[in-house]
Amino acid sequence: MNNNQLLTKFKHIFKNMFKTKSPDDLIAEGKKSELSKTLTVWDLIILGIGAVVGTGIFTIVGIAAQGGPEGVGAGPALVISMVVAAVACVFAALCYSEFASMIPVAGSAYTYTYATMGEFMAWMVGWVLMLEYAIGNITVASAWTGYLFQLLKGFSHVLPAWLVNPPIWLINDYRSATIICQRDHLDPNVVIPHILGLPISINIPAILIVALLTVVLIRGVKESTRFASIMVALNLLVIISFVVVGIFYVKPENWVPFAPNGFEGVFMGAFLIFFAYIGFDAISTTAEETKNPQRDLPIGIIGTLVICTILYIVVALVLTGMMPYSQIDFQAPIAHAMRVVGQDRLAGFISVGALAGLTSVLLIYQLGTTRILYAMSRDGFLPKSMRQINKKFRTPHVLTWVAGLIVIIGTLFMDINISAELCNFGTFTSFIIVCAAVLILRKTDPDRHRPFRVPFSPLFPILGILTCGGLMVYSMGNLKTSSLLFPLWLLIGFVIYVTYSYRKQRELEAKKEELINRAKKVKAKTKIS
Repeated sequence: MNNNQLLTKFKHIFKNMFKTKSPDDLIAEGKKSELSKTLTVWDLIILGIGAVVGTGIFTIVGIAAQGGPEGVGAGPALVISMVVAAVACVFAALCYSEFASMIPVAGSAYTYTYATMGEFMAWMVGWVLMLEYAIGNITVASAWTGYLFQLLKGFSHVLPAWLVNPPIWLINDYRSATIICQRDHLDPNVVIPHILGLPISINIPAILIVALLTVVLIRGVKESTRFASIMVALNLLVIISFVVVGIFYVKPENWVPFAPNGFEGVFMGAFLIFFAYIGFDAISTTAEETKNPQRDLPIGIIGTLVICTILYIVVALVLTGMMPYSQIDFQAPIAHAMRVVGQDRLAGFISVGALAGLTSVLLIYQLGTTRILYAMSRDGFLPKSMRQINKKFRTPHVLTWVAGLIVIIGTLFMDINISAELCNFGTFTSFIIVCAAVLILRKTDPDRHRPFRVPFSPLFPILGILTCGGLMVYSMGNLKTSSLLFPLWLLIGFVIYVTYSYRKQRELEAKKEELINRAKKVKAKTKIS
């Protein structure tokens, strides 16, 4: 092959990699969807609140206030961190709303990228969204186990000891079990069993809850929403109870020093708490199952963000006022705070609410993972057999099980901190790309009807890129482990695209071309006859 032929081939590959899919084609495919359209605007807000509130209030606030193994905490300035994270989310949420109303198709940022940046970038964004949802769900599943045993300890005088205090290797991944052993001055090689030299540590409760929710999702999205509604109602009741009771135990001196680690703590806290806000993205993944997506999706996305930000700020003020930030618990911060002030019964009730909240998050994250995989499979990036629809429940049951198994396998070796950080990197990346995609489509297709438009464009999309990008770059200087794993995840995605997905796309195009040619021949023969 001479230089000219080689150059021509590279140009052809480059052209294919950045071949976009028109919004009209995406909408036409969405209209052919076999998914059932049952969701209303209230269903969307319930899904959003269910995905956002539980994660932040019941898991991340403790780490964001104190700091993790590789970063300092915000202290009482956690309130400022929440505002910073919310501002970054507002710009992204407005951009999501414009796309969701204009292209109401399953797939979220993956679909929007396909319409603006082309095939390769769409695949990579879909791969990043897998990190955001599936790996994020590992964080939530691990936290769910922690709250379960916080609750069971309240019944230690009734329940058997083996249930209240099971071996740590049955309720933790290996890394977390090792950390617990080191904290309690135990030898991991003695406490954790080994088979053929390999350590055995399995988070059984996390595996069981993920499997149960997988079955719930297969039965239908409307049924899943009803289940989430019950969880969200209990969740909100618990949060209101915490605020109403906890405000009487607030001591202003606990807010001093307000920002013990300065701007570094505030920004690191904003990065960590950002994990709590990503649930509104899940709303856009349900576009094909929404009755009136052009109107309801923007309302659901923005309404979720406003409600949850108010709840976060109020809870953060009360929590950091009840006790010194250095004493806030990592695993169960709200329940622990109530136990410290002697409200044991309310602490038990909070643990029940936390389980409900985290259960709704698990459900909605897995729903998001499944719908993104469904869109990618429909576009030929994944095997066609994966997007089979259950004839009885009208849900993608194969992909639902795939999403569940990814989380189950991940719980075996990923701990809560690393998975939360990786999830954040994925979220920042997808938010940045959606903000950029709005700017691109405004230029390439300015006359397209937009039921919702981002105000003050291009300023707001640019601010979304700068705020999300700034938090992401700043945090990379501190989070060494996840900063190495995130590029590795991107590299794996690139290899899969080059070795499988690119070839499948070309095969799909060849089949379409063949069908078009056959149709032309049939048409020509009909004219002759």
